[in-house]
Amino acid sequence: MSPNNSSIKTVISNTVIFAALVLLFSNATAQSPRQSSYPQFSGIYPHLAYYNNEGECGTGAVVPWADRLWVISYGPHLPFGSTDKLYEISPQLNKIIRPESIGGTPANRMIHRESNQLFIGPYAINGAGEVRTIPYTQAPGRYTGLARALDNPQNNLLLATMEEGFYKLDVHNLHTKLLYEDGNVKLKNANKTSNNSSSSLLPGAHGKGLYSGQGVMVYSNNGESGDKALKQFDIESGVLAEWNGQDWKLIRRNQFVEVTGPGGIYGNKNPATDPIWVTGWDHKSVLLGVRDAGKWTFFRLPKASHSYDGAHGWNTEWPRIRDVGTTGKPDYLMTMHGMFWHFPASFTSINSAGIRPRSAYLKVIGDFTRWQDGLVFGCDDSAQKEFLNKRKAKGNIEGPGQSNSNLWFTSVQLPDQLGPNTVQGAVWLSEKIEANVSSEPFLFAGWKKRMAWIQNAGKEDVKFTFEVDRHGKGKWENLRTVLVEAGKSTNISFQSTETGEWIKVKSDKNTTATVNFNYTDGTRFVTQSSPIFNGLASIRRDEYTGGLLYALGDNRRKLGVLAGDFSKEKFNEVGYYELDSAMNLNRREDGKMADFIRSKFEISKDAISVDEASVLVVDDAGRRWRLPKGNENYTKKNTAASMRICREVATERDLMNAHGTFYELPAENADGFAKIRPVASHSLSVHDYASYRGLLVMTGLEKESPTNEHIITSADGKAKVWAGTIDDLWKLGKPTGQGGPWKNTFVTANMKSDPYLIGFYDKKSLKISHKSKQTITFTIEIEPIGHGPWMVFKKVEIKPNETFEYTFASDFQARWIRFSSNKNCEATTWLTYQ
Repeated sequence: MSPNNSSIKTVISNTVIFAALVLLFSNATAQSPRQSSYPQFSGIYPHLAYYNNEGECGTGAVVPWADRLWVISYGPHLPFGSTDKLYEISPQLNKIIRPESIGGTPANRMIHRESNQLFIGPYAINGAGEVRTIPYTQAPGRYTGLARALDNPQNNLLLATMEEGFYKLDVHNLHTKLLYEDGNVKLKNANKTSNNSSSSLLPGAHGKGLYSGQGVMVYSNNGESGDKALKQFDIESGVLAEWNGQDWKLIRRNQFVEVTGPGGIYGNKNPATDPIWVTGWDHKSVLLGVRDAGKWTFFRLPKASHSYDGAHGWNTEWPRIRDVGTTGKPDYLMTMHGMFWHFPASFTSINSAGIRPRSAYLKVIGDFTRWQDGLVFGCDDSAQKEFLNKRKAKGNIEGPGQSNSNLWFTSVQLPDQLGPNTVQGAVWLSEKIEANVSSEPFLFAGWKKRMAWIQNAGKEDVKFTFEVDRHGKGKWENLRTVLVEAGKSTNISFQSTETGEWIKVKSDKNTTATVNFNYTDGTRFVTQSSPIFNGLASIRRDEYTGGLLYALGDNRRKLGVLAGDFSKEKFNEVGYYELDSAMNLNRREDGKMADFIRSKFEISKDAISVDEASVLVVDDAGRRWRLPKGNENYTKKNTAASMRICREVATERDLMNAHGTFYELPAENADGFAKIRPVASHSLSVHDYASYRGLLVMTGLEKESPTNEHIITSADGKAKVWAGTIDDLWKLGKPTGQGGPWKNTFVTANMKSDPYLIGFYDKKSLKISHKSKQTITFTIEIEPIGHGPWMVFKKVEIKPNETFEYTFASDFQARWIRFSSNKNCEATTWLTYQ
């Protein structure tokens, strides 16, 4: 959730069998609600998109109630109301904007059984669908969570705001009693203005989760205020705290988001004994906590995506743990750091088995629910401000003209069908550790290919002992011991016989250490492109249609397309068109808008450079990164000047398309290119792409396109676009490529090469050669994390006229690779990813 117009943000919170691979190529991801006649693309119904007049339009909550689906949207920093709405969606997908709407920045929701009401945002909805409103004049703040009151929960709830305002809410008359004043009100009363109005009640900023049980109310925030937090992702940030009705207790100083329990949206049935679950993260890995028997226990999980990082907390939109099962058959789905997880309903500190990865995703998801035999995800799709997410790679293009988001309807199988579960996470990261003190448990089950990278930066040799909890019962046994020499590093691969739910590690001496786990999943690598992409133009084509895209502002709610034809690399405009909510693409005479798109959305010509070796990116901090090359036609056609390289298509993260590969690219404040992740490779002439009504829209199509439900063609046949969802890209083809940091490059002795991406690819091989008349020793270094230490992987001696060839093991996983030589020479380091 993002900040207001001055760019400062403090915003709100709250084993399934793998599907057959054939489902990846079907439209089974779209679950059609009953009797709906509206058009849909990959489960997204364009007419359901919701807009506001704010810098962001996220989905705060999605809840089925009174035979309807209820949805609230939010703006970025609006504690006293906004243009956002409460929406009522019928089973036939008719959208009603409720007249009681007062907007704001809400993401709270709870069903109160005793009074038979849904509380969502500032609204209370009874069983007949009648809506009452809690005015912001009565209880101001950005509503982040609701919990059953510690006393008299049959009649009262606790309401929390992002700036640590707390109220007791009477469910009958909706009167509120102030417990702690909201930080925004304090500023207003002091005649001050700030977009970062954190309270002095608790450390951290940017409140998220709220839940009650075991005699306490638990509250989380996931950010930090101040300029430092806007730039550094690895500083101290966030908090988990609890309140006993009188006093606050600080539990842990980390970034936390979801707080819930087995009772979910209803509250725990047995509040005295049921556990409370929390999720969070730090710069090392995901955090998972559980409160049971009056104490907290913490575990660590790996990250699929680093787009959610950032010490300010803005990039993390409402991770949830929610029951999406049928009545009497709980099935908890967890979202965290770009991964769908199976979460066991019986999870406690001594019954911790069963957490499993399901698949990786690209959408930004605010809330989700089961409805009409499918799943509905409320997303955060297009923020007009784009906030801190500016970078050279995008050029000077504008953001969307108006903030908007949408719902995503899918089958219940979708969480098992998207991206591979290749992940990374550390328990220690270049930090001082004490002898014989174990790390926190790290998830060990759920992957067949697992390895660990270990660095001992101390001055003595150290033995690292790995232990496993085989059944999640808190009983630990030794797995293996690894000796790492002083100042050295190593890596180990875990065998299939080395099993356990959790793993932890300890050292026999005090030292400074890094222990990072990299797990590989190749079960969903797609080798052939899905038919849904038929009609997009091949890079081998000299002639095809194109178009520059801009989602219009001023409540026009259409997508502007400055259409044209490519002929021998030259783009020839044919006219200006607009795509409406019914997905009709019509020509319009609007010279002013055509001029705007022409000038503000010109393709950046220097976002990347391509040389003989690879794709070179120099980021905004001056760091150099190299990426694999795809089809050589991209180089021959100088596509960097004719194809969109980088653009935000989900709030506060970018989609990059470089030399035939789409990448997820975190914002610079989440470490940017250091954490880039390849999604899919292709050989397409994608001219432009943009977010519109929750859809991913692309241009660059064959002039004679085959019939395809994802392709929209204008009545005159001169303009075409492709429409789907960003997560369709997983079906495009697994990441592939070739290249390296050096190709026939003069290399100075002991100088490190540029980092070259090696993470998330499947079959990886390496060739090293040189043109010297001497034997050269090459050092191969690996960086497994993105912001961790470099570790020596191998040293190889290569004689004149020899080529060193190496095939990486199938379980090898890291993020970057680089090389150096012990003598001056002309060298080639060539990596092939198949």
